[in-house]
Amino acid sequence: MAIKHELVDYLTARSNSSLPEVWQAPISELRKNLENRALQSGEPENIFEVKHRFIPGPTSDLPIRIYRPVKGSVLPALVFFHGGGWVLNNLDSYEQALRSLANKGKFVVIAVNYQKAPEQPFPVPFDDCYATLNWVYENSAQLGINESQIGVGGDSAGGNLAAAVAIKARDQGDFNLAFQLLIYPCNDNEMKYDSAYNNAVGYGLSTQSMEWFWKQYLSRKADAKNPYAVPAAAKDFRGLAPAIITTAELDPLLDDGYNYAELLRKSGVATVYREYDGVIHGYFTLAAITPEAQVLQQFVVDEINALLQR
Repeated sequence: MAIKHELVDYLTARSNSSLPEVWQAPISELRKNLENRALQSGEPENIFEVKHRFIPGPTSDLPIRIYRPVKGSVLPALVFFHGGGWVLNNLDSYEQALRSLANKGKFVVIAVNYQKAPEQPFPVPFDDCYATLNWVYENSAQLGINESQIGVGGDSAGGNLAAAVAIKARDQGDFNLAFQLLIYPCNDNEMKYDSAYNNAVGYGLSTQSMEWFWKQYLSRKADAKNPYAVPAAAKDFRGLAPAIITTAELDPLLDDGYNYAELLRKSGVATVYREYDGVIHGYFTLAAITPEAQVLQQFVVDEINALLQR
């Protein structure tokens, strides 16, 4: 299917902006160039409550935001890890999307601004995310959260982190996650699949950019075989939390998400998979650019609540 017309305009404007490729500029410049991303995500909707706080992490205190749609009720929760190649982005870019998920789904969303590569490569971002999940479970009563209805989720690199956290939760037996939400995840660092070639350039995220992001995150050769860094490298997927996986047709990572869904299905993990036509990587947070962002957000909350039997 052809790319959505509004995304053509978006990509054209992005191309005309003369921003450097990720491998061409200092990390500080790349991060500064993304400061307008919050504008592209759309106007944040009203919500009952957003709390900003810090929680203790393994190596640093971690800033989190807690989005609560209604007062008083004990609710399910989504612990969300944002994307950005483990290098870029922050919670401001996700304000619209996370408020939307909380309001539409009538569940609490907790998002963490984990530490970033290359200054803090694997395992630091992963450890920060796992520690955040642990904190949510330990404080679920105080937070008004039903601890039997807690799941994890994320987009892109955040999808990788969510998948990895789900694997460790299964391995350690620490938590019985209700679901894992993976929005166009990057779970296979080798990228030896068709979409990495067919969608290599011209749709925002390029294959070369994604390869660069992987190099920032995996600081040691052995990390590529660690399922907490590369979830597709896991030897066993049995017993993982039910999965909701979505992909974008015009994304180098299209096959990554599809292949991971197949690995889970073949291992008996309940898995919902949905590919969206005519859209690109990153559109989950482009509500000011395309209405397809809201379509995806609604699908996500419907599937989460279906798994929770709400």
